[in-house]
Amino acid sequence: MIVRTASFALLLATAVLFQRAPSGSPSKPSRGQDSLAIVVNQSNPTNDLSLAELRTVFLGDRTHWQNGRRITLVMMEPGQPEREAVLREVCRMSEADFRRRFLQGLLTGEILVSPKTLASPVGVRKFIFNVPGAIGYLRPADIDESVKVVRIDGHLPGEADYALHLPERAEQ
Repeated sequence: MIVRTASFALLLATAVLFQRAPSGSPSKPSRGQDSLAIVVNQSNPTNDLSLAELRTVFLGDRTHWQNGRRITLVMMEPGQPEREAVLREVCRMSEADFRRRFLQGLLTGEILVSPKTLASPVGVRKFIFNVPGAIGYLRPADIDESVKVVRIDGHLPGEADYALHLPERAEQ
């Protein structure tokens, strides 16, 4: 894998240094403990969100950034582990509950726009690059200089107290 920028290299180094590994195991993070980064357009002035603020964004309760720009939420397709992690850890609901919330909100006018749904991390990254108010999520390996990683409760992906992780998969 080719590292494109120094900032990406720093993010990876931070992830490796702060990854908690069980005693006696190698320091390489296990697949089940992968972090999930929250990313925004580079022009977005937001650098840090609390998990509670992030939840209001992902549930459609918060519609604008502090600079007045409309928030555009972009998510992976249903069934993707990244989406499952966001629904579980950020929204605290199932896929069915999430869909129901947005459908009801659109019908009542409480929510004005549904999340944009894309099939691939590359699509998410390109969308966020092109839409100044966009926010989404990516695995750290899918991040490049075209998007900005937002701290959650003061932590970056891979740090010890970072809150967002992909679900663990049973080994076969």
